[in-house]
Amino acid sequence: IFEHPAGGYRKIFETCEELSEPLPATVTGRIPSFLKGSLLRLGPGLFEVGDEPFYHLFDGQALMHKFDFKNGQVTYYRKFVRTDAYVRAITEKRVVITEFGTFAYPDPCKNIFSRFFSYFKGVEVTDNCLVNVYPVGEDFYAVTETNYITKVNPDTLETLKKVIDMCNYININGVTAHPHIENDGTVYNIGNCMGKGATLAYNIVKIPPEQKDKSDPIEKSKVVVQFPSAERFKPSYVHSFGMSENYFVFVETPVKINLLKFLSAWSIRGSNYMDCFESNESQGTLFHVARKDPGEYIDHKFKGAPIGMFHHINTYEDQGFIVFDLCSWKGFEFVYNYLWLANLRANWEEVKKAAMMAPQPEVRRYVIPLDVHKEEQGKNLVSLPYTTATAVMHADGTIWLEPEVLFSGPRQAFEFPQINYNRFGGKNYTYTYGLGLNHFIPDRICKLNVKTRETWVWQEPDSYPSEPLFVQTPDGIDEDDGVLLTIVAAPGSQRPAYLLILNAKDLSEVARAEVECNIPVTFHGMYKP
Repeated sequence: IFEHPAGGYRKIFETCEELSEPLPATVTGRIPSFLKGSLLRLGPGLFEVGDEPFYHLFDGQALMHKFDFKNGQVTYYRKFVRTDAYVRAITEKRVVITEFGTFAYPDPCKNIFSRFFSYFKGVEVTDNCLVNVYPVGEDFYAVTETNYITKVNPDTLETLKKVIDMCNYININGVTAHPHIENDGTVYNIGNCMGKGATLAYNIVKIPPEQKDKSDPIEKSKVVVQFPSAERFKPSYVHSFGMSENYFVFVETPVKINLLKFLSAWSIRGSNYMDCFESNESQGTLFHVARKDPGEYIDHKFKGAPIGMFHHINTYEDQGFIVFDLCSWKGFEFVYNYLWLANLRANWEEVKKAAMMAPQPEVRRYVIPLDVHKEEQGKNLVSLPYTTATAVMHADGTIWLEPEVLFSGPRQAFEFPQINYNRFGGKNYTYTYGLGLNHFIPDRICKLNVKTRETWVWQEPDSYPSEPLFVQTPDGIDEDDGVLLTIVAAPGSQRPAYLLILNAKDLSEVARAEVECNIPVTFHGMYKP
């Protein structure tokens, strides 16, 4: 395990300027000739406004990064996304819209009466789209987890359409930053919704591919299927979902959003989104399955021990079973409690101490039997020969799921998982790639063979990579014929950041393209050919 006593990781949580024009990068090694497009990434880039700090990892204002590949040369460019939250903060030189962990105080210049009323005007939900970027039809959107998505130009990084409010199109309160995209361009996503009589549910939304008549596919969004919520006023936090060829899998964790708190929080001075989360310590984890086409909820109660979960790795069907792999965190505590910037910027010994208290990360495989009605209780319903995951029917009709652990290391998380999605998304697969978090500090790139559990690692001292994106070699035959693209911050070096290209087979270095500027932390992104 690498130690980081020098604390160079602090640099990835520091504000940086946007660029007025693309910077040329210094290339060592050879850029593969099939890389001809751009790597797009999103993350926070502004960590304070004037003298007001943002407090949480998910609060910094959205900065979009782009590495362009052309004839073996590479350029780097970045621009802040012109969201309401950003534009108003810059204009008023203060935090104007409450973010995930930072409360926006009302303008002190307004008189006491207007201040009093501004507490009761309701919520100004943030549109700070710092989490991911993905295509819908011919357009590209920068997204977070609220109901707002922002249309961007992937070539110039200009913000095209400030805000699209998904609530205007569909019954949904927010959508995740992790949609599933089929080869024809159909987009599926999931979000919370309020039903009749304030009953909660989770809706899967389908956005069709590019339309012949060039109309906006988002306007044709529709709800495909609805999952019930375990608690009436407390939806679980949902970050991603699983999709195989014919099924959706939704994992309802014990991390809850207390809606009554959420609706009243905005009248309490100093309150933010993080204050509205709580854990239901008695619920455990509920696993829901639905048929994709036609959308139909499968009414079996699948249950397991409590986990926190952000990222699904992959989901597929095999011989009457649904197999799904997740990056999990054991227990019911909310992992975001450990992602306050003050924690992440602490000295290495303190960072380690805090992480020792946090839930333990683990890559897990769960298996759900689709045919359960005729089985007797008490025996394992999973008959797949290659997994130790089990599903056992209890007397009350609940089916208890125990996972197979595919990867586990103390305080070493395999997170931000990626696969060869174009060819193996929703299918039986072998390899996943991830960002290794060492006590929450990203310091390595990992590859995992989910069949044999073999692992590979790329790591260098004082180097802090980001989520690795897989790009297939055009004539590649094997699942792992391709390269991984990641952005590495190496704050101590002469050129403090670089795009790193690794061979996806063995994580050996193919090339790097260094730039003379710092690059802060990024969360997710995409390769646009």
